[in-house]
Amino acid sequence: MKSIVFLCDGMADYPVSAFDGRTPLDVSRHPNMDKIAEGGLFGLARTVPHGQKPGSDNANLSVFGYDPLVYYTGRSPLEAVNMGIDLAQEDVAYRCNLVTLRGSDNIEECTMGDYSAGEISTEEARELIQAMDKLFRTDKVELYPGVSYRHCLVLRAADTGAQLTPPHDISGKPVRDCLPKGVNGSLLLDMMKRSFALLKDHPVNQKRVAQGKNPANCLWFWGEGRKPALTPFAEKFGVQKGGVISAVDLIRGIGRCAGLEVLPVDGVITGTFETDFDAKAKAAIRAFEEGHQFVYLHMEGPDECGHHRQVQEKVTCIEDIDKKVIGPVMEYLENCGEDYSVLLMPDHPTPLCLMTHVSDPVPFALLSSKYPVDNTGAVFTEYAARATGVMVPRACDLMEKLLG
Repeated sequence: MKSIVFLCDGMADYPVSAFDGRTPLDVSRHPNMDKIAEGGLFGLARTVPHGQKPGSDNANLSVFGYDPLVYYTGRSPLEAVNMGIDLAQEDVAYRCNLVTLRGSDNIEECTMGDYSAGEISTEEARELIQAMDKLFRTDKVELYPGVSYRHCLVLRAADTGAQLTPPHDISGKPVRDCLPKGVNGSLLLDMMKRSFALLKDHPVNQKRVAQGKNPANCLWFWGEGRKPALTPFAEKFGVQKGGVISAVDLIRGIGRCAGLEVLPVDGVITGTFETDFDAKAKAAIRAFEEGHQFVYLHMEGPDECGHHRQVQEKVTCIEDIDKKVIGPVMEYLENCGEDYSVLLMPDHPTPLCLMTHVSDPVPFALLSSKYPVDNTGAVFTEYAARATGVMVPRACDLMEKLLG
């Protein structure tokens, strides 16, 4: 039995005025997604439990089969695990974004110009984070470079309780009321203010400004948490060889915490709509050929388009995923000579009109070669999923259905 999750991050959306009230899923062409909906269980699933804020962390935990109400301890520790950072149970981790603030030399008077600093390159970002680490590092404070704008701060033997705001929630908005408060808030704010005063003059940013790019002129901390303890995937679901394909530390970190293998991809994997989708498909097929029973194939592109309000790019991204990833992998599975199962879904909506996550239930389709369903004419869209009347209140229950 071979099983795969096609996780299209942030793909669900709200009606878009530029599309006459239709969503990107409505206007894009995705015959392979539709085929999965036609042959499987099709409806809506709630990935974010009531009372939790919508994020790729708790939503993907749900899809992996782990109830966030039981297992969720914060976003950053999951990323830290993938980055190879050794966390003790008393340590606290934070996501550290390199962002672009605009409007003033006073951080309190700024707006959030770009939560990703123009999708800064990993090489440029590493130089900036290492410079900040030299400035701030003590036996209690450590900064670690990651990928593009995504990095990690660790406070050793610290308390939790900071009040923090994800920067992608406030794109184009004033930051005054979103600066750190609560436990560790004064320390985090001081680091942000000092970075804002110094980063603008760093050669990396001077060069970026000269090239017309957004400068990475401030550190922004969020996603507080401690090291999680996930029941091993093999123990929980009986899958002895499984893997994860993603460009994102968070998703890789969930996989590692669950005891899954992070699978290599022979291509340029950016996490944006320009990522090498063909290479991701080939990596999934290779994993199955090498004996993996399960693959979690995560594609970040639609989410990034939603955060940046890239309307047409989101449509193109959905079509590329369907054609370049889902099509080839489904063709392989249909001809592999074994039973297979497929779960297709987003983790959460990232509406273009809001440029951030919402906790609405998302469309899903779960197809099994052993138990085919006749949904002839089904199309994988938000409205069509809602019209089925199928509602899974806990998306974490879908993994057992997929693997069982």
